[in-house]
Amino acid sequence: MGFLEGKTAIITGAGMAKLKNGEPGAIGYGIAIAYAKEGANLVITGRNAAKLEAAKEELEREYGIEVLPVQADVNAGADNKAVVQGVIDAAIEKFGRIDVLVNNAQASASGVTIADHTTDQFDLAVYSGLYATFYYMQACYPHLKETKGSVINFASGAGLFGNYGQVAYAAAKEGIRGMSRVAATEWGPDGINVNVVCPLAWTAALENFKDAYPEAFEANVHMPPMGHYGDVEKEIGRVVVQLANPDFKFMTGETLVLEGGMGQRP
Repeated sequence: MGFLEGKTAIITGAGMAKLKNGEPGAIGYGIAIAYAKEGANLVITGRNAAKLEAAKEELEREYGIEVLPVQADVNAGADNKAVVQGVIDAAIEKFGRIDVLVNNAQASASGVTIADHTTDQFDLAVYSGLYATFYYMQACYPHLKETKGSVINFASGAGLFGNYGQVAYAAAKEGIRGMSRVAATEWGPDGINVNVVCPLAWTAALENFKDAYPEAFEANVHMPPMGHYGDVEKEIGRVVVQLANPDFKFMTGETLVLEGGMGQRP
């Protein structure tokens, strides 16, 4: 197996989704495959229990690792600290350790301007993204300190470049980037490295958007200079795996833009 054999990774938002051609069609699921190939046991979370169970079945069958699916939803109406602590307690009970935390889960209402955005829409993005990342980092910290583990958080070009109609999403993602830099400073002495990924990948959601709204797709979704959208496992997931590699331990507090050349910035 790989360098993560015998270790445990928590990946939020990792339920199964497939493209029409049968390939993995969600970033969280692509990351889960990449970690499974390196031998990690997985704790996967999401809102849809059926998608989590489907992911568990396929990952265990294909890669011989153990997967613990835990339905969990951080939102404005929940006792979110308790929700997240329940995931961490289940992870420790099952595997006895946490080596990697990947905060991938995020929901948002895209295409709504600042002037038209509602508080509920803003809360949806901030709770599912920023608050979820905060609670998972806080709850995992003592366990990551024991293993000198790694945290990989997710941001977006929406925040880096101010994408139209993505105010709450951008705000949540830039909040995650700021929090990640603080964690890199505070947790560096504990041997924990914390980095951020901004991905652009071809997903089932994007595939469905193209089919349902072809004109809107053409107007808003642009082909990267590399000439293709990222593969959720091979071009996103494998980078996220390497951020947990001991060879990359000295890199912390950084933002990696995986957008095939679209994310160029000074």
